[in-house]
Amino acid sequence: MALLLLRNRNASALGIPRILRDNVEPFSLNSEKIIGAFASVDVIIRSYCSGSGMKKFDFTDLTRPHTWYPLARKKVRKVILHVGPTNSGKTHQALSRLESSSSGIYCGPLRLLAWEVAKRLNKANVSCDLITGQEREEVDGAKHRAVTVEMADVVSDYDCAVIDEIQMLGCKTRGFSFTRALLGISANELHLCGDPAAVPLIQQILQVTGDDVTVQSYERLSPLVPLNVPLGSFSNIQTGDCIVTFSRHEIYRLKKAIESRGKHLCSIVYGSLPPETRTRQATRFNDASSEFDVLVASDAIGMGLNLNISRIIFSTMKKFDGVELRDLTVPEVKQIAGRAGRYGSKFPFGEVTCLDSEDLPLLHKSLLDPSPMLESAGLFPNFDLIYMYSRLHPDSSLYGILEHFLENAKLSKNYFFANCEEVLKVATVIDQLPLRLHEKYLFCISPVDMNDDISSQGLTQFATNYSKKGIVQLREIFTPGTLQVPKTQAALRELESIHKFPVGRIVPGS
Repeated sequence: MALLLLRNRNASALGIPRILRDNVEPFSLNSEKIIGAFASVDVIIRSYCSGSGMKKFDFTDLTRPHTWYPLARKKVRKVILHVGPTNSGKTHQALSRLESSSSGIYCGPLRLLAWEVAKRLNKANVSCDLITGQEREEVDGAKHRAVTVEMADVVSDYDCAVIDEIQMLGCKTRGFSFTRALLGISANELHLCGDPAAVPLIQQILQVTGDDVTVQSYERLSPLVPLNVPLGSFSNIQTGDCIVTFSRHEIYRLKKAIESRGKHLCSIVYGSLPPETRTRQATRFNDASSEFDVLVASDAIGMGLNLNISRIIFSTMKKFDGVELRDLTVPEVKQIAGRAGRYGSKFPFGEVTCLDSEDLPLLHKSLLDPSPMLESAGLFPNFDLIYMYSRLHPDSSLYGILEHFLENAKLSKNYFFANCEEVLKVATVIDQLPLRLHEKYLFCISPVDMNDDISSQGLTQFATNYSKKGIVQLREIFTPGTLQVPKTQAALRELESIHKFPVGRIVPGS
């Protein structure tokens, strides 16, 4: 069904995230609008010049990434780390400062979080743009913006900036985007919200920037009680319960099992659902007058949704992470369990347990153990470095340049290279097209799952059309009016893939 939406299936490319209301809008790719502008080549070259002659320097030396962001280095930023457990009010404090600032930017890990912040600020009569990989909603006169972290603006000055879930700079795949925002945002005040485990690393990283760093610690606002008794049977499910599992198939299986008893109806939340759908499901669950009084969810509830949960129930303490089936980590357990008993909800405290008794020891241990300290932050070379390195290898493809660069790059102990598997997969496809190096680079760092057939086809199709005409109409990618309500798990999976497509905007000549 979904494959019919893609024209010219032999091409596979930068996809479109969802069927938009206006499906004839032209799309283009602009570096400043997708990942922000990079530090200029001239600035980097000047920093390695002495007198009239340039020093011979190693373009693969990435030991000083703070120098990539000259605008941020022109000021002494006041950096405030707001750290504490889930439901401690740390993000609320940072957002209150953002709301009162003369100009500001919020950077979050999820589109849903950016959407919620933009909604909050606009409701408070603080005009705020929303900019994500999927949309750009601009408000006249806005001096604030809420963005997904990949869209962080490092070429403008702000009074205040907030980076949410800052501990994700240790993420193998997305960590480099948080590192870029941390080092590159030029703001008088930079508020970092997240886990205390990130504090020592951030303090080390910012030692060389000259920023003024302070730490504010928070405690949980309402008690969280680990139970010594498992749920056991679904007959023990109560209003306000949330049962957590880690696959789409299990979510629908558990929903059916609970509802078949005739006592409860279940809302569902998981990562592949479009943000609008997740929000509607959460709203329905939160509504005290709704019949949907139980939630079945994945770890997607760990960030971005305010949920009136009384008790978290882990159906399992293992998850498949794309490579192996493993135990949940301490931070994962705490992030999920902490969603119970939200401060200000009708539940004065939260409870957490497991479906089976054999999982209780790991749950209790994880809640008591401290999160392991982060040892390094993700890093990925910006375009300027790749461009200069490419001048030394003029006959190489982008894949060859990236591969050789990454093999020879040098990092300090505070950094690691982000997982570049997806980037290299895209490079093998994009190298076949007549695109400039900058355009190829932008396509390569777009958030596309190349293991998803629809996403990879969408990427190639979009890039192919762009290489021919410099601009792409949505109707060239989609056949309007062909979406149908999915009736099978496979059809649902295809529909979710369509909604995951990122929208690229490339302006020819940029």
